[in-house]
Amino acid sequence: MKIGTARTARLLALSALVAATAITSGCAKSAAGTAATDSGPKPVVLKIGVGAPLTAGVVAYGKGSVNVTKLAAEKANASERAKKLGVTFEVVEGDDQGDPKVGVTVANVFASNPKLVGVVGHINSGVSIPASKVYNDAKLVVVTSAATNPTLTDQGFNNVFRTCTVDTVQGTFAADKAAKDLGYKRAVVIDDSTPYGEGLATYFGQQFKADGGDVVLTEKTSDKDSDFTALVTKIKAANPDVIYYGGLYNAGSLLTKQLKEGGVSAPLFGGDGFASPDYIKLAGGAAAEGDFSTQIGLPLDTLPSGAEFKTAYESAYPGVEITPTDAYGYDAAQVIINAALTAAEKVGADKVTTPAGRDAIIAAAAATDFEGVTGKVAFDAKGDTRNKAVTLLTVKNGEWTTWTK
Repeated sequence: MKIGTARTARLLALSALVAATAITSGCAKSAAGTAATDSGPKPVVLKIGVGAPLTAGVVAYGKGSVNVTKLAAEKANASERAKKLGVTFEVVEGDDQGDPKVGVTVANVFASNPKLVGVVGHINSGVSIPASKVYNDAKLVVVTSAATNPTLTDQGFNNVFRTCTVDTVQGTFAADKAAKDLGYKRAVVIDDSTPYGEGLATYFGQQFKADGGDVVLTEKTSDKDSDFTALVTKIKAANPDVIYYGGLYNAGSLLTKQLKEGGVSAPLFGGDGFASPDYIKLAGGAAAEGDFSTQIGLPLDTLPSGAEFKTAYESAYPGVEITPTDAYGYDAAQVIINAALTAAEKVGADKVTTPAGRDAIIAAAAATDFEGVTGKVAFDAKGDTRNKAVTLLTVKNGEWTTWTK
């Protein structure tokens, strides 16, 4: 395809997405001409950071986060609202490698960028929690699409938001499905010693017991582990009918492969960190077959703007598979863009990154209320999404599919 043809196709796809999920904001807007002069607004470049694992860890989720933020920025730059204000958005990448220490370094780099208006990220709860302190000190809004540990928003920071639901919801949902709908009675519960994994495993185990199930073994691993030989031996001796693993797809895929090789037939059950096609690729289709994962929100093909989003994404990134967190990352980017534009209308585009401007961005983000790709995007007083939907997936014929009774 010629470059001009590809760009035209992408812009047409983005135009459809603009119509489906128009950039709006729940904040009261001041007169649109605040930042303009008689000769038109002075061009202002505003940057959006993306903090995510790009070279280590759950790279598929991290690269997807970058892709959708760029897609949202391109859509915004084509909008009349941004043009009228003279605002152009650019994306800055920060590779946190899924490591808390590296993540804090990325956060400090972002916080020192005078043109940055917000951060989409981070993917891992263990990175998001320490990084959020840096962003709070800098009065920089941050919106995560995947960090689900409740601690993140329990800190009381007014600049931290998430478009995904929390572990209390996801872990409890998984246990109810395992015990009530799937009929499992004996569970092994494992976590990877990260805030994400520990949170999911804790809430799963508590609810599984409340539902009448028996947790026959609990174990801890590291998110860096790759050899689970000794753990497989323990699990086989415990004879569970389901194994819950609080962790991500890179380690989970190796665990399920080694479980099947070790003669354990019980399915592995995980959270949204499992639901990437890479889980199946790394594990091997046969080993992953019948495993389960919860997915935050509803399947993309059931969402009102899901088809438009998919078309726009595939046009911009042909051959790249959409991950379960991408739609939530796209909406996270939209939150920041909407808030920055609202702040520009209030204080002037050239003052958006001043202390007053950053306060205005945070206030606008808190008042978010629009229809995104994932549905209604709005936050409670803590910064948590009001959208609590969760879906159960299973690997069937080598693909993640929605589980039904």
